[in-house]
Amino acid sequence: MKPFEGRVWKFGDNIDTDLIVPGQYLDAPMEEVVKHVLVSVNPDFVKEVKKGDVIVAGKNFGCGSSRENAPAAIKELGISCIVAESFARIFFRNAVAIGLPIISCAGVHDAFENGDVARIGIPEASVENRTKKRALKAETLSDEMISILGRGGILELLKERMGGKKP
Repeated sequence: MKPFEGRVWKFGDNIDTDLIVPGQYLDAPMEEVVKHVLVSVNPDFVKEVKKGDVIVAGKNFGCGSSRENAPAAIKELGISCIVAESFARIFFRNAVAIGLPIISCAGVHDAFENGDVARIGIPEASVENRTKKRALKAETLSDEMISILGRGGILELLKERMGGKKP
């Protein structure tokens, strides 16, 4: 898996799934859902986010309900990777399951500002602020998680193992 490099969108602590995807859009089609991702935290986010951008966040990112569409909407927007001080367990697992690269890294929130350029190596557990020339060590993911992320999610991994047949 090659490193991810992109412009940073910085968010704080306890960004819950209601903030990521407001409740009134839970049953909406994904093309409608993505218009509202994190708008109550940063109204410019969905208007200005670009494919390949990176989310950097504080503690407990993705807390709250186990909405599977929260990481899916972030991935649909084109975010290449999420790096946070810590994640809610279910959000973390849902992100890995759909192939949204995600990694925890102590000190990451203070190491970045909006607009900085981040470079993240998932297998190496490396996080670098290219703008400020600052490197951090992230938590190492298991080989299984790296394999799932590298293949684009659990479904893609299962298809590969089943010879291209649908699971």
